[in-house]
Amino acid sequence: MTATVSTSDTNLDASAAIQRSGFSRKFKAYLALTKPRVIELLLVSTLPTMIFAQRGFPPIGLILATLVGGAFAAGSAGVFNCYIDRDIDKLMHRTENRPLVTGEVSPREALVFGWLLGAAAIAILWFGANPLSAWLGLAAIVFYVVIYTMILKRRTAQNIVWGGAAGCFPVLIAWSAVTNTVEWPAVVLFMVIFLWTPPHYWPLSMRYGEDYRKANVPMLGAIAGAKVVSVQVVLYAWAMVACSLLMVPLGGAGWVYTVAAVLAGAWFLYESHALYERAQKGEVSNKGAMKVFHGSISYLTLLFIALAVDPFVGGPLMAG
Repeated sequence: MTATVSTSDTNLDASAAIQRSGFSRKFKAYLALTKPRVIELLLVSTLPTMIFAQRGFPPIGLILATLVGGAFAAGSAGVFNCYIDRDIDKLMHRTENRPLVTGEVSPREALVFGWLLGAAAIAILWFGANPLSAWLGLAAIVFYVVIYTMILKRRTAQNIVWGGAAGCFPVLIAWSAVTNTVEWPAVVLFMVIFLWTPPHYWPLSMRYGEDYRKANVPMLGAIAGAKVVSVQVVLYAWAMVACSLLMVPLGGAGWVYTVAAVLAGAWFLYESHALYERAQKGEVSNKGAMKVFHGSISYLTLLFIALAVDPFVGGPLMAG
């Protein structure tokens, strides 16, 4: 007996496989436009801030609305950033594989996607949290897209200092989602991330200095020497650690947060000074710069984990 295989069935299976592959590729391309690693970093600060503001776990619906709305807002800003910067992204090795450069997503598709994400973010925050959180989400998108991407990024070496403020909005959104207001603890956390951004990003710009110079983007790490950059990293690191300790008198932080802020801060200061020492000797390598970059992520993660745990262990060290 001879088995027969339907050619039409085989063709249908092959066509379905191609469609699935195409959908998967397109989905990954759209996801890449949102800069998911940046979103992950922003969400690290959101939930702990909500827990600290609530002094316990907020309602699950509020948590989900704030996290999803915040992620969509950050994703929308990332998409608009990729759309605006597609001309320089193709010049830099670090960004040459972004979907708008490779053609996986067209500029029109990206623009529509960015608007849809932004609209969804505002709606989710408005109805899932409160109008104040929605307005703060909109402000974060506008700040990142207009102030940083369109105005500052290509004009000044201070771009990441002031433009980086967009990455501080998640703590304001998180606090307002729980309390329907913005209070001193939220402002302190905003300033911690504001001061954290330069020592986080400038070592990365040292690593990819050639990329930024090729694209004519004046990141400090690309246009200034390692000696200058390392001094700025140390100064901002000290200011950041000092600011983090203001959560004790102004935010009602307890001993868990305080110990973590001191120990993690001391460790990051050590790494920053080590970078400075190597820079003064002319011995800074890409690996050394990236060690500070990755260390800054670990520092922020530890600080906000401690912030989340703090309300459950003891009380404020300095009761107001």
